[in-house]
Amino acid sequence: MPITRVCFVCLGNICRSPTAEGVFRHLVAAAEREHEFEIDSAGTAAYHEGERPDRRSLATARARGVDLPGRARQFRRGDFDRFDHVLAMDLDNQRALLRLAPNEAARAKVSLLRSFDPASPSDAEVPDPYYGGPDGFDRVFEICMAACQGLLTRLSPPSEARRDG
Repeated sequence: MPITRVCFVCLGNICRSPTAEGVFRHLVAAAEREHEFEIDSAGTAAYHEGERPDRRSLATARARGVDLPGRARQFRRGDFDRFDHVLAMDLDNQRALLRLAPNEAARAKVSLLRSFDPASPSDAEVPDPYYGGPDGFDRVFEICMAACQGLLTRLSPPSEARRDG
């Protein structure tokens, strides 16, 4: 079975995208499907290159039994060759990714993460919790959980989707 490669992208890669990466890794592991996916996250900017996720993101995820293992890195043009799905946290980062994309095939890989949550309105964004309080990190976690569950369902093999659906 081919591996599906997924990259979650926000601005600095310390709050939203590492949370989405950790949540998706957690869901994939719970479904015993680790062998089917390569999962990563990145930022459209290099502000925090090499840093661990924000301590508040780490604490929020840890309280729910989810690990955020990555270090911040910037999304590069070559990443479009590596990943099948490039999931932006908001419209600004989606536009930045679309500008960076070298061709139409690369642009077709870019989606908003919340587009995989059937309960989200069209063009819904994952809000940036960086300048807010702890409740913003809780909200981001819950949004990522709902969207990542939808993503995993969408990326399920057809027979599995019918059985679970």
